[in-house]
Amino acid sequence: MKFTIAQLKKNAFNKPFEFSREVDVSVLATMNTDIRDITPVHVQGSCTMQGDQFFFTFTITGKMILPCARTLVDVPYPFTIKAEEIFTTSPYINEEDDNEIHSIHGEVLDLMPYIKENILLEVPFRVFSDEVDFEKDAPRAGNGWEVLSEKTEEVKIDPRFQKLESLFKDTEKEK
Repeated sequence: MKFTIAQLKKNAFNKPFEFSREVDVSVLATMNTDIRDITPVHVQGSCTMQGDQFFFTFTITGKMILPCARTLVDVPYPFTIKAEEIFTTSPYINEEDDNEIHSIHGEVLDLMPYIKENILLEVPFRVFSDEVDFEKDAPRAGNGWEVLSEKTEEVKIDPRFQKLESLFKDTEKEK
């Protein structure tokens, strides 16, 4: 979601510049291990201009899939995030001193990094599934692991100890 400075100055000069778009943030599923999947999000907001500063107020709505904290079942998590960001074209703003105001470098303002940042900040620490029958949906195996239960566990004998087993059978026959 990119805006040119000329476009913002023209449209946000006397009145707020309104925007509404669907954006793809599926790269967040690869960045954060908690997010298994995320649908394209809807970003709706406005931009106002005051001097060299651009004030963006926007709302991000979408749905992400997160793992249940108890069972690792996929849990759909709808979200609505309200965000405000301030940008400036002034070369005199030092971002280290004032980290609330972002400098615009060049002629294009890219809002995507700030949309992604706000979504990552709002990922909940843990979610729980409301489903009663979670055992059929829970993953039973993964990358280098699998769930074992007492019912399905088989006695596996190490082939190196196979000959020792015959000794125990002989002692059982003698008794």
